[in-house]
Amino acid sequence: MSKKKKSSKNKSSNSKKVAQNLNEQLSTQEQTEVTEAESQAENKDLTAEKTAENADAKLEQKAETKKESKDKNAKNAKAKKAPKEKGKLKRKAKETVSELKKVTWPTFPEVVKKTGVVLAVVIIFAVVIFGIDLLLGFLVGPTGLI
Repeated sequence: MSKKKKSSKNKSSNSKKVAQNLNEQLSTQEQTEVTEAESQAENKDLTAEKTAENADAKLEQKAETKKESKDKNAKNAKAKKAPKEKGKLKRKAKETVSELKKVTWPTFPEVVKKTGVVLAVVIIFAVVIFGIDLLLGFLVGPTGLI
């Protein structure tokens, strides 16, 4: 019987060793998984930083190209304006003359009649304003009632 007890003891110690080995293997696997996860997270952070830097660089390049194109467009516009202004001035003068030809000018008697109406209205308003001024002058007067 002593042999059987020894073998059972050996089996229990062997099973303990196997269990410890399994635990060690699991812990090493977990450690490798954690380190892999950490390295992936660091890689993601680095790639995010790189993409952000690349995006900033691209935006700066676009801004520079826009500035350059605006400068070129401004120079081209200045160069083109000088010759066109002469043509524009002639065209405006021709348009003005053609519009003045379309105008119906009043005759001399019509001008005299309308001028008389304007003078009459001005005289009427002058008399009304003079009357209001006299009335207020009497009310205020030297005693200063108001």
